[in-house]
Amino acid sequence: MNANPFELKKTSKKSKARLGVIHTAHGDVTTPIFMPVGTNATVKGITSRDIKEMEAEIILANTYHLYLRPGTKTVAEAGGVQKFMGFDGPMLTDSGGFQVWSLKQFRKITEEGVRFKSLLDGSMHMFTPASVMQAQREIGADIIMAFDECTPYPSTVDEADESLRLTLKWTREAKEWLEANPPIHGYPQYFFGIVQGGMHKDLRLKSIEALKEVGPDGYAMGGLSVGEPVETMYEIADFCTDHLPEDRARYVMGVGTPWNLLELIKRGVDMCDCILPAKNAQDGLVYTSQGVLRYKNQKFAHDFKTPLDPNCDCYCCRNYSRGYMRHLHKAKEPLGWTLSVIHNLHFYIHLMQQAKAHIADDTFEEWADEQVKILQTNL
Repeated sequence: MNANPFELKKTSKKSKARLGVIHTAHGDVTTPIFMPVGTNATVKGITSRDIKEMEAEIILANTYHLYLRPGTKTVAEAGGVQKFMGFDGPMLTDSGGFQVWSLKQFRKITEEGVRFKSLLDGSMHMFTPASVMQAQREIGADIIMAFDECTPYPSTVDEADESLRLTLKWTREAKEWLEANPPIHGYPQYFFGIVQGGMHKDLRLKSIEALKEVGPDGYAMGGLSVGEPVETMYEIADFCTDHLPEDRARYVMGVGTPWNLLELIKRGVDMCDCILPAKNAQDGLVYTSQGVLRYKNQKFAHDFKTPLDPNCDCYCCRNYSRGYMRHLHKAKEPLGWTLSVIHNLHFYIHLMQQAKAHIADDTFEEWADEQVKILQTNL
């Protein structure tokens, strides 16, 4: 459908950690990469200028949310999602499969797709593989995702197999629709298939082999970080990357903490996204080079000399103290959330930059093991 956008540059000699580049019409994305989540075509609380200043190479938006508001045809009218939100870099759209699956009592899954009730106004809608691909054509992201049926945890073999059957059926239908309906914004969109199968390795392998026949431009691992033990998540991701094509990008969806990312990179994962940096920022929790900091705690009330992270050069850490940040949190000032989001995303993005540098000079594994211990420290 398209030329392979992924270029593998190097694989570590000590683990499966990789360096690569994803070439898109809106710029190159160097991997491993963390993608800030901009669900509604906005990263919570910050501007596109902030995103550029923290050197984010790619961000994620969500088809389900943009479909409901303002409508994907409206995004198309604006010239695509980058022009709509004033961000000129690469973007990826999640298909909305997880969102409609999570509605539970407000949706019904059928062979054709998912019928669901909008939580905005109660109206009824239907997502099919074709309609979701059309929506993502209209949004215009550089990387678009297959419409999948997210496998719950826990699930029996039979339940996971049935979920996988639907996902593979919908993926084939999506690919066929895309081949018959080219991009509408004048640049290529790369199609990623989603590996499902629950925590059952034989089903994960079945999913991978079937997806290889479909021939997506990249591979995502869905159904992880949905309640399973973290070691199980690592084990399944590790198993998947053993069998995924080496010449395609590998993406674990919806994960995770900074230490999760380092562990997944070690296991051959190239791309991750998660809402945690913004979500935890709202609660006064930030990630630092020294560990996890909850600056809303009383002990920081009079600390006017120390930034959130003494080793960070983000806008927040260059200008504000822990004591001031605690004040903003207690006063419920929106500025506190904005500054915390800036810090957390800057921290994630620059952690990935450090990871790439250590993979390049063959010191990643030792560095990552030490970082995993430090990052989980509670300050």
